[in-house]
Amino acid sequence: MHQINRDILKLAVPSILANITVPIVGMVDIAVAGHLDASAATLIGGIAVGSMLFDLLYWNFGLLRVGTGGLTAQAFGRKDWRECARILTRALGMSLAIACCLLLIQWVFVKAAFLVVDCSPEVQELASKYFFIRIWAAPATLSLMALKGWFIGMQDSVSPMVTDFVVNGMNILMSISLALGIVLPAMGFPGIALGTVLAQYSGLMVALLIIAFKYRRKVFADMALADMRGVFKGGETRRFFVMNADLFVRSLCFIAIYIGFTVISARYGDLLLAVSSIMMKILMIFSYFTDGFAYAGEAMTGRYIGAGDPANLRKTVRWTFIWSMGLALLFIAIYHFGGVYLLRMMTSDAAVVEASRDFLPWLILMPVVGCAAFTWDGIFIGATGSREMRNSMLWSVVAFAAVWFIGITLLSALGPDAAGAATSVSPAQTVEATSGTTPYGIIAMHILMAAYFAHLLARTIYLTLKSRAVLGIVK
Repeated sequence: MHQINRDILKLAVPSILANITVPIVGMVDIAVAGHLDASAATLIGGIAVGSMLFDLLYWNFGLLRVGTGGLTAQAFGRKDWRECARILTRALGMSLAIACCLLLIQWVFVKAAFLVVDCSPEVQELASKYFFIRIWAAPATLSLMALKGWFIGMQDSVSPMVTDFVVNGMNILMSISLALGIVLPAMGFPGIALGTVLAQYSGLMVALLIIAFKYRRKVFADMALADMRGVFKGGETRRFFVMNADLFVRSLCFIAIYIGFTVISARYGDLLLAVSSIMMKILMIFSYFTDGFAYAGEAMTGRYIGAGDPANLRKTVRWTFIWSMGLALLFIAIYHFGGVYLLRMMTSDAAVVEASRDFLPWLILMPVVGCAAFTWDGIFIGATGSREMRNSMLWSVVAFAAVWFIGITLLSALGPDAAGAATSVSPAQTVEATSGTTPYGIIAMHILMAAYFAHLLARTIYLTLKSRAVLGIVK
């Protein structure tokens, strides 16, 4: 096998293995909540809403991983070990500063969040309790983001895999032990949140030990006190913060699309909201695999740009896309032949499964553009093309909003009668009588799926057009 392919798989496979452990933790937390007492639905709702608050909060700071990874990979390619050390120091300093700010504003954030998030008082109380415990993991969580980016930039995907395994394994172990009283005294619902806190700090300890034993001599041995004092000075520091500002805007765009998709889905009833949620969860499985190759592309692109090696850079871009497209074709086949079985694995509700069948073609189409968008993201991170990544998401928001508003405007102009005619053969209609869905709502959901597809397509087209300029040495 070509060396480039070996390097891609060496980086991608551990990342994929780490990624697929993530949903297991969420499933275990929900399962634990479901076995605490008779009010299982309320407890599960508290976990779901509390976790969503953290998703929205931490999504904004994914820049800590992304920005750190690209800069580190380029310094690695130049074999500039002092700059590698400075990048990590900057990233950890920024992580701790952000974490302190989050701890200070935690009450304000929760109050503001529940002005937007509509849920019962019981769920709100539990979600708040979950949040106020888990927020104390913020220093560890944000530091782990920075460390993961740094490891990937150092062409090391095994260390973050080990760290993720520790975090997720400890999360499961501690949440079960603390909540249900296995070995330790039972804490009930708060034990689930505390288990996550302890897991995050366990992962941080492991990551720091890896730094101490694996990288201390190679990267940090020659770091003088003067180097440390200059960490937050100079052109590289300005580049670091400018890049992270671009990535922060990019994260806000992601959140806008995510919230928009969920809020719009909710307008058309619980059934279609469940359908859209399941579709996104199934699509997320694909992203866990594709992200592995995106991480590989990120690390190797930065490395070869830093080393000034155009030949291997071209090979990296080409073969990363080949592997990603192969993965996309595999998932298209899985979604086509096994889509209904995946739906039944996600829910036993026959109405949800039947309604979801109508939207399976969208699920089959998504990997085509999703694979290219995710892969370009990784390559552009390695090339530190933060401005282009920011702009691609701005255009994605425009595409999403345009398709939605044009589509729903045309649908409204046609009227309910036309909507009913258009869905006369829809499988989803078999459950309309009991679910409360309407032909209008079904078409509206198709428009929403089209808007989500458009946002992925816009990202792909924009980054493809900008790739030659950003990857200048690629001919």
